[in-house]
Amino acid sequence: MKREKVIRSPLFYTGDKYKLIPELKKYFPTDINKFVEPFVGGGSVFLNIQAKQFFENDIDTNIMSIHNYLSSFSSADDLLNILFAKIDEYQFTCSYKGKTVPQELKDKYVKTYFAKYNAEFYKRLKEKYNASDRTDIADLYLLLIYGFNRMLRFNQKGDFNLPVGNVDFNQNAVDALTNYVNLTNQKKIHWSNKDYKSFISKIKLTEKDFVYLDPPYLITASEYNKLWDQKDDDDLCSLLDDLNTNHIRFALSDVVNYKGKENTKLLEWAQSYNIYPIKSNYINYHDNSIKSFSEVLITNYGN
Repeated sequence: MKREKVIRSPLFYTGDKYKLIPELKKYFPTDINKFVEPFVGGGSVFLNIQAKQFFENDIDTNIMSIHNYLSSFSSADDLLNILFAKIDEYQFTCSYKGKTVPQELKDKYVKTYFAKYNAEFYKRLKEKYNASDRTDIADLYLLLIYGFNRMLRFNQKGDFNLPVGNVDFNQNAVDALTNYVNLTNQKKIHWSNKDYKSFISKIKLTEKDFVYLDPPYLITASEYNKLWDQKDDDDLCSLLDDLNTNHIRFALSDVVNYKGKENTKLLEWAQSYNIYPIKSNYINYHDNSIKSFSEVLITNYGN
């Protein structure tokens, strides 16, 4: 059986569902009018779904700025030319164009040579961006691409504060950007930057629509999940109960066991619905190691 091609988001988002798409899609409906995603993150899910319309939202303004910027291009080449010009300006490596690290540096720093080579250039870009009016989204995107774990992180003053990563602008980045521009040109997408409850309340949903939710996980330890507490979990479950009452199909990705912790309340709530185990690996920002945990997909419709 031929394996389905999975499109990856060019945001390379931590916690991205890219590797889980084939498994998730086994449980997704195939007849979707509106595909509604309150926590779009990097966007790998919607890129791989067929629907008549897409409603994509995230409360993170920087994430949505990148989505809006990348999807504004009608040609991937136009976008890539802007990025390549900036890469040349800042003198970053770009293995896609044959600009790589000198061999002596590779020999000296076998596992970290990209970080060593790009560190000074990255610092210069970060300082420029933080001193600016933050409207140059191409600069922000390159901070993500060349940054540690390809994350977006800001301090309390609002300054971007991630260190350089041991990464490069390579064929994978070009492929992801090209696929993203092509697909967002084909899909009818409505972008939004709101609290998820406000976002959902503004959409007229019917039984032909499908809401997929991948919220912060209450019991895991990433930066993103620190913004989520028990009340948020309870409010989300209540909203999903309302969707179910109105016969709106939903699927919720969440984690019920993680490093000895269990989200007992979520498990109890989920007993009213269908629970499917999802195989998952997760990279934690703090220790950069893979942590296996019990991820589930909870749906209010039969498979």
